[in-house]
Amino acid sequence: MTPSDAPQTRPGPSKDLETFENPRIGRDYVIRIRVPEFTCLCPKTGQPDFATIHIDYIPERLCVELKGLKLYMWSFRDEGAFHEDVTNQILDTVVDAVEPRFMRITADFFVRGGIYTTVVAEHRASGWEAPPPVTLP
Repeated sequence: MTPSDAPQTRPGPSKDLETFENPRIGRDYVIRIRVPEFTCLCPKTGQPDFATIHIDYIPERLCVELKGLKLYMWSFRDEGAFHEDVTNQILDTVVDAVEPRFMRITADFFVRGGIYTTVVAEHRASGWEAPPPVTLP
């Protein structure tokens, strides 16, 4: 059997995150990631909840690898979760993987029952201070 004849395996949902070395470790810079197709299940009704997850972070030594992040986000598709809990769970998992200087997760959930929900959770590394904002004319 040649490699092209071998059965192709597709990645599935995973709770594992992969990382890579920060290429500019001496600089504070922001990485912004938008996940527009996040889904989980309402723990009360079992119906799907849809959200856009925004991840903003300033890396320290490691950055999160995007394919692994995609598979991690996919892993919530069949899990029941309150909006507040799942947002904080994502923050905790990604912070544990990359140990950033700063991270903010913003979860914008689509309307349910006439109510929109946005949950924001943040992490700051011990001793890290945000640089002062720059105002341009």
